Amino acid sequence: MQYIDNIIFLILLVAGFGLFGKSMFKLYRNVRLGREIDRTDHKSERWGTMARVAMGQSKMVRRPVAGILHIFVYVGFVIINIELIEIIVDGIFGTHRFLASVFGDTFYSFFTATLEILALLVVVGVVIFFIRRNFYGVKRLTMKELFGWPKHDANWILVIEFALMMAFFKMNTADWVLQQRGLLSAHGSFPISSTVLAPVFSNFSDGFLFFTEKAAWWFHFVGILFFMNYLYYSKHLHILLAFPSTWYANLEKKGKFNNLESVTKEIKLMMDPNADPYAVPAEGQAEEAPSKFGAEDVFDLNQVQLLNAYSCTECGRCTSVCPANITGKKLSPRLILMKTRDRLEEVSRNIDKNGKFVDDGKKLLNDYITKEELWACTTCNACTDACPVLLDPLSIIFEMRRFLVMEQSAAPQELNLMMTNVENNAAPWQYNQADRLNWATEA
Repeated sequence: MQYIDNIIFLILLVAGFGLFGKSMFKLYRNVRLGREIDRTDHKSERWGTMARVAMGQSKMVRRPVAGILHIFVYVGFVIINIELIEIIVDGIFGTHRFLASVFGDTFYSFFTATLEILALLVVVGVVIFFIRRNFYGVKRLTMKELFGWPKHDANWILVIEFALMMAFFKMNTADWVLQQRGLLSAHGSFPISSTVLAPVFSNFSDGFLFFTEKAAWWFHFVGILFFMNYLYYSKHLHILLAFPSTWYANLEKKGKFNNLESVTKEIKLMMDPNADPYAVPAEGQAEEAPSKFGAEDVFDLNQVQLLNAYSCTECGRCTSVCPANITGKKLSPRLILMKTRDRLEEVSRNIDKNGKFVDDGKKLLNDYITKEELWACTTCNACTDACPVLLDPLSIIFEMRRFLVMEQSAAPQELNLMMTNVENNAAPWQYNQADRLNWATEA
């Protein structure tokens, strides 16, 4: 019976990481539903971008208040959870503060003191974020598109992080008081717990302190497992996906659109006087099926675009700088990514239920993202420039507009007129080519 705690701990540990692995496999499968795209060039530049943007938070501090607070929460929460290594070892083998024997008392005291300071910064950060999100009225955080689950999700994460930090302080405080009473071996330094909370805890009995320390320890451990498995259902997947998203980011100059390989091939055939556009495939070689132009559903988007949909933290920086949204248009770049993720999750549930995707009569275009949203975009790239983790909602908009134009001939009348003029007059204006320079001679 003395090992019952260790057995329960091991079962929870295996179950928690097993469920997390299952969720990550599903996420990987869903992203793989998109078209393959080669983003493995310029590796050194990509590693540098990931280090600077994802790890260094370089774009977050463009808005200093939110940026600095985010650094407090992000860095603090990540480093504090290094202690999970100690919790795992202590939980499996029944030891107490295992890392003290690895680091030595001097470095371990520095380590635990650093964790306490970081935990305090995390508490300050999440409290201010909660107030800003719910009471201060930041416009990009109170838009209609965040009503319901997105708002609740953001608040739940802040509450969970706050509760985990409180459990961390409670555990350290009870531990420190018991150390002072000589009931636990003295390891670590706790500048916050020993000064702020210890005076309250010093009035409690030894038995209650042992119970409190162990209860907070278990709460912290189970809370981390819960948080880890909650991530898949939350916008906070960016904690993990910011790194691959920045690594696979588009490094081309802003505003440069990709060319369709099939169209490029046709143009080359047209320009080659020796090419036979009517030539049949060689014997034994199947005729290549024409590829779809643009994107109608998530299957037509590339894998990086689907990864972007999962990586969006719904901060709204993209929407807050979008000129179409500012002027009252329906378009919200943030919502483009959110709707893409929603459709991808619907497809995922379809696959889980049927073993493969069964046509559900729905598409990303029209059922989730409307034509009105797509044509409101000015392709100015403000959204991609503002995103703190280099996500690219504009590329999704462009691919869907490409589908409307090239597959359905459903461009707005003004655009059709412009393209007709370019075709006939080599200019977007309805002038005869012979009259194009008349403006230069006018008095």
